[in-house]
Parts: sequence; structure tokens; C-alpha cells
Amino acid sequence: MRLSTLAALTLLALSMPVHAVLAQNLARPEARSVTVPITLDHDRVVIDIYLPLTDGSTKRIRGWVDNGNPHLRMSQRAAKLMGLTIACESDSCSAKTPRELLIGDMHIPLDKAKQVRIPLYAGSDGTEMEPGMSAEIAIPSTILRDYDVLINFPDREFSIGAPGTIKFKGVTSKMLVAPDTGLIQIPSKLENKTYNLVLDLGAPVTFLSGELFFKLAAAHPTWPHMTGAIGPANMWGASDEAKWQLIRIGRVQFGPLYLTEIPVIAWPAAQEKFLAASAKPSPVGALGTSALMNYRIGLDYTNSKVYFDLGNTFKLPEFDVVGLILRPDPDSRFTIVGIADYDGKPSVPSGEDGVQVGDHLVAVNGIPAAGSTMGQVWSLLEGSPGQERKLTVERGGKQITVSAKVRHFLAEPEEN
Repeated sequence: MRLSTLAALTLLALSMPVHAVLAQNLARPEARSVTVPITLDHDRVVIDIYLPLTDGSTKRIRGWVDNGNPHLRMSQRAAKLMGLTIACESDSCSAKTPRELLIGDMHIPLDKAKQVRIPLYAGSDGTEMEPGMSAEIAIPSTILRDYDVLINFPDREFSIGAPGTIKFKGVTSKMLVAPDTGLIQIPSKLENKTYNLVLDLGAPVTFLSGELFFKLAAAHPTWPHMTGAIGPANMWGASDEAKWQLIRIGRVQFGPLYLTEIPVIAWPAAQEKFLAASAKPSPVGALGTSALMNYRIGLDYTNSKVYFDLGNTFKLPEFDVVGLILRPDPDSRFTIVGIADYDGKPSVPSGEDGVQVGDHLVAVNGIPAAGSTMGQVWSLLEGSPGQERKLTVERGGKQITVSAKVRHFLAEPEEN
């Protein structure tokens, strides 16, 4: 193209009325697939989402890709931005499902979700969908199941597209998709016995039913085990997380994959009941993201296939952390709800001059914790075994500083 022609076209574009330029943009063909960056926050997949507002504009917020839950959820603030009428009963709220949202240039209809669930927390300013998360909306399995989905952990990318638009790679397996909820189960093996495990890319860790968990633990007393949901196992800071039981399983066959040294939690009764009602046939557990961080995972819902493309072979030291169990509060602070033991003793100095249950974690090495996400706080508490972290905690309006070591939890026993 000649420079004179290019200049003329540029001047023409600059001279066009603003409304004409907007009309041109709106007239662009709708994207049939899109790829956007992932932020991994506490091993949860978080992306940018655009909400259509009542004035015709859009608002960027953070969204959590949660294929392990069939319910559309969002914060009160997001619902109000979209002009939704919120109805509340007791400690929960709901609203009529909005028409759509946008991921990149792709319009994602939301009509398959029956309603929007809007959690209500005392002391919250309405911006939180869940305490300790930056996401204000969760994209559930009931929406994802109408698309091709690719979660690329090695390259930190999320792709979604109309069926047939994404080219999947890697080894493949049949997946069972629940017709009502869109939850995925993968045929798996533990100890040469066949089970179904849910593929839950919204959860950081792997769970097994209490019955199977304790059966395996009894049969393998040398497997590393511990009490207390630290690191990625510290899901939400529920009161019982300080008592959760963890073991490290030697090998799990998950579809075509042979996964080794997988940390597993005994299912809390509430979660076991939830999945039993949402996924048929009832699964014995759910495999979380920490077991699959080296893979690109393709979900071909149309053909009921899952693809696993190995991108890395790096082994994450997911339990090299300071042994606290934390609860993110709606007021943006973090409360210490438990201290894990290490070699039969508290892993963090405790008592009057140490850390106590009920203290608030103010800072780690001088970096404030309040206002951070759960993932950001745990990134401050992880490190190499033996490293020290200066914990500033608040108790009764007073602050104290405690030195705590990073420990190598769920470790294989040392050979003599």
C-alpha cells in the first residue's frame, strides 16, 4: 500500500464520528473461541471476566473457573453492577440469572444456570464472592459443558470455544459428564481397584471419601500422613480444617495418567454429600489441580473426552510451608484457626509468647496479610525447609513477632 493511501485512510478514520467507530466495533463478528491469561491463586484458575452493564458498557472483574461446582455464584457488587434484583433469606441471597458475560471477545450465555447464588457475609463490603479470593464470579460446570475448554497450566492460559474450535493434544480418556450438572468423572484405579474420581479443577487438592481414605491409611501405615489443612489443603479456613487428615498416596491411575505421590484429604461429610447429590454415579473422590499442574487439560464435552498434554515434569514442593491453618475473614483479615504438628510437636512456637489459635496474622516478614488473597498469603509462608519467617500476630489489640521455620510436611520417611 502506498504511503499516500495509508495516510488518507488514517485521516478518514480519525475524522469518523465516535458513534460510527463504536458501531464498527460492535459489528465485528463474534469470536468463536478465545484464549486469555490465567492467574493461579491458591492453585485456583482465575481469569478476567467482563460484565455487561445496564448502560451498555462493560466492567472487568476477576472470575474463577470452577468446573467442580454446578452453581453460578457472584458477589453482591457484581450483581448490582449488572442491575440484578437481589433477594435475601437468612445468610444467603440469590438473583435471576443475567443474560451473558464476556471472556475476551467471546459472549458466554448464562441461561443454563437456573439462578445466581450470592453469598452474604457479615462484615463484608459486598465485593467478595468468597473470603480470601479476588474473584467476584465463578464460572460453573453447567456453563462450561456447552464449550470446548482448555486449561493450560504450564503456559498459564485458559481457552474456551464453540464445540470443534479447539484442537486438543495429548493422551485421551473417556469422561462421564453428569447430564444435569456437567460434573466430570474419570475412570481411575487405586490399589488395582476401579473407581470414578471427579475432575475438579476448581479445587487445589485431591479428596477421597472417608471410608476409602482410612482404608488406604490403615493398609499403608508408612505413607506420609499428618493432621491439619496447611498450604494448598487450607481451602477456606473452616473450623474443622485444623483436624483434617492428610496422606500422600504412592500412585493413582487417573484415566491414562499414572500420578505419583499425591497428597489426599479425607472428605469432609458436607463435601461428600454435595458430590454424591451432584455427580452420578456417586464418586469416591475428586482430583484437584495440584496433581495436574504439569498438564494442558482439554475438555471435549461434546464427545465426552478429556485430553492430557504433558508440558512440564517439575515437582512442586507444595507442603514446604509454615504450619498454620488460616481463615480468611470478610473484613480482609486472616485468623489462625490451627497449628500443625511436626515430629509430634507444634510446628510453630505457641503459647503466651508464640502463636495461639484465634490470633490474627498481621504480616509475614513485614509484608501485610490483610487485604491479600489466600494464595498470596500462602506464597509468603512457603519456602525452603529450615528458612525462617517472621510472623506478626495480633492478640487482644497487641502485636507480637514470632519466628517460625518452614517445614517439609508430608515428607517420605528418611532412609537409614
